Amino acid sequence: MIKTDILIIGAGPVGMFAVFEAGLLKLRCHLIDALPQAGGQCSEIYPKKPIYDIPGFPEVMAGELIDNLAEQIKPFEPTYTLGERAETIERLEDNSFVVTTNRGTKHNAPIIFIAGGLGSFEPRKPPIPNIKNYEDNGVEYIIRDPEIYRNKKIVIAGGGDSALDWSIFLTNIASEVTLVHRRNEFRGALDSVEKVSELYKKGKINLITEAEVKEINGDLKVESLLIKHKTKGDIVKETDHFIPLFGLSPKLGPIANWGLEIEKNAIKVNNALDYQTKIPGIFAIGDVNTYPGKLKLILCGFHEATIAVQYAYNIIHPNKRYVMKYTTVNGVTGFDGETKKAEAAVVKSIT
Repeated sequence: MIKTDILIIGAGPVGMFAVFEAGLLKLRCHLIDALPQAGGQCSEIYPKKPIYDIPGFPEVMAGELIDNLAEQIKPFEPTYTLGERAETIERLEDNSFVVTTNRGTKHNAPIIFIAGGLGSFEPRKPPIPNIKNYEDNGVEYIIRDPEIYRNKKIVIAGGGDSALDWSIFLTNIASEVTLVHRRNEFRGALDSVEKVSELYKKGKINLITEAEVKEINGDLKVESLLIKHKTKGDIVKETDHFIPLFGLSPKLGPIANWGLEIEKNAIKVNNALDYQTKIPGIFAIGDVNTYPGKLKLILCGFHEATIAVQYAYNIIHPNKRYVMKYTTVNGVTGFDGETKKAEAAVVKSIT
């Protein structure tokens, strides 16, 4: 039985940052993740994707963000169960929980943080009859290594943040970038839409709106696409790669059967107080939760983790109170006794 103060299900950026906030309160954390490494989607799906809305970083690669978080939480010695999925949960007489994975590993903690992001996921694929024939032969649903597109012609389809961000990023790598979207309006951030518009005006991106990719052609790999335009009819576009970025289809998996309140494949929480679920002692933070006004942003997940840890401390130590200090004054002291400076709040326990 693995015992800890806070058991975190999901080792993505929000789950990792929860370790830091918990460590400041001298609470130990153990993380479970179905992936073989920490970092969630940032490590598994788009480690080379640039992120622009992390405070203090005008631009940071997703993989670099994970590396920085791993360094930040190192003083607090988190432990991991990786490559295993949290399967069942049981409440004991002392009100603590036992979570068992699909491989039978048992974990015991008084507090559970569900930080599973979008849960398990698979890419949404466009309804093109022969698309499976070209998967890994010019069709990619996830960009893991941008270098494979060096000096290649690429076509990206989609109208959200991923399609916009990758179109912008790959203009400096690919020989030609074409973005296809079925509408004139995009769903992504306004700043990204404006950047794509500027790149289009400068001739660095081909922009085809009110259109959809209907066919893929080529002998052994992608050679061209048939794009059907709303008013101009059929357009044949030669390309080396077709990258449909229509988002991920998320699934909560076994967690959906834990008796939590679920709304649109997300876990409802009390955001007015502590991000706790309907089950006392179980919190949900990051993209996996939902509440009025919810924004699925990493930085919002960081905030949720910070607040949730404060209330978790009160549950674990009901007879203690604390006063807030700042790490710019006290530094960050890990479990090994080493002190470092950091820009975050630290809590000092007072019996």
